Amino acid sequence: MFVYADNAATTRMCKAARDEMIKCMDETFGNASSLHTTGQLANEKLTAAREKMAKYLGCAPSELYFTSGGSEADNQAIISAATLGAKKGKKHIISTKFEHHAVLHTLSKLKKQGFEVELLDVHKSGIVTPDQVEAAIRDDTVLVSVMFANNEIGTIEPIAEIGAVCRRHGVLFHTDAVQAVGHLPIDVGAMNIDMLSLSAHKFHGPKGVGALYCKKGIFLQTLIEGGAQERGKRAGTENVPAISGMAAALEYACDNMQKNSEKLTKMRDRLIEGLSRIPHSVVNGDVEHRLPGNVNMCFEGIEGESLLLLLDMKGIEASSGSACTSGSLDPSHVLLAIGLPHEVAHGSLRLSLSEENTPEEIEYIIEKVPEVVEYLRNMSPVWDELCKGERKHVI
Repeated sequence: MFVYADNAATTRMCKAARDEMIKCMDETFGNASSLHTTGQLANEKLTAAREKMAKYLGCAPSELYFTSGGSEADNQAIISAATLGAKKGKKHIISTKFEHHAVLHTLSKLKKQGFEVELLDVHKSGIVTPDQVEAAIRDDTVLVSVMFANNEIGTIEPIAEIGAVCRRHGVLFHTDAVQAVGHLPIDVGAMNIDMLSLSAHKFHGPKGVGALYCKKGIFLQTLIEGGAQERGKRAGTENVPAISGMAAALEYACDNMQKNSEKLTKMRDRLIEGLSRIPHSVVNGDVEHRLPGNVNMCFEGIEGESLLLLLDMKGIEASSGSACTSGSLDPSHVLLAIGLPHEVAHGSLRLSLSEENTPEEIEYIIEKVPEVVEYLRNMSPVWDELCKGERKHVI
């Protein structure tokens, strides 16, 4: 049996997105900036995609800027807020220790430029509370950036409440919603969000395209110079087929969200129940406030890389954390942030499901993961020491 369970890394493109992209490439291949008929037909597609996405995000179409993906959107949002703050003498930025590296690396860059970056601790459950954010806000705070849902452990943050705190203090609030858009209901106005990043390939759209929501009145910094596209905020000829495909994918995801969420939650909970029977294992992240398709666990006494390779040989494709760092031998910064020791964090497994998965596949995972874990533990000198009592179990 083949099971693809790495949907947090990327999803298979849905038929609606594929069909829309092919139609665009065949019928509206023009440059959306051109004044002739073919160009204006492409521009109409661009406008329609912007309007469709705005409807599902609760914003005005003029507040959406198309990007190459979530990482670019994160960069543009944070750098724009920092630039605005510096002009007012405000150079304090608040974020968390378990953000995506697109956020963390951008903040590190700003730190070298004289900004003070405060990364909040994350509770064991993976939750950052509004009280934590409020306690950290100062007179010179310009930005708070907290991800909507964590890409590794799936924890959903209290975004509306954190946004309300920021609004009350007059501080800009950005959220990396790459894992949430298309999977959770989002209304940027009701949730007090000033800027939001998203990426199409996380909700069955094409790769290499995303968007940044930026509330009207916030001045965006231009990262890519060269043309007047995206109202002068992102130069380069727009990828109309990809953008139209992204809008079609978002429509598909949002229109089927409730049905898919119910199916995913049932499979997720069954997977957690089955794998939790493995001795000395732990579920990472809050079980209740969690993405419907996310299961993240650690198994003491093994290495995550070996686990992944052996599962792949059995037809199960998963990951041990963020795809952006899958080549690293270091333990996940997310798991370290929630308090797991290095030796346990190394034995992590992330299974991320989509509506394309089946209950039969879930049962296959529940059958095979314990077999692989036992096999690896039997080969592990660390596990041998744990069994002999020469080391103490951590979980």
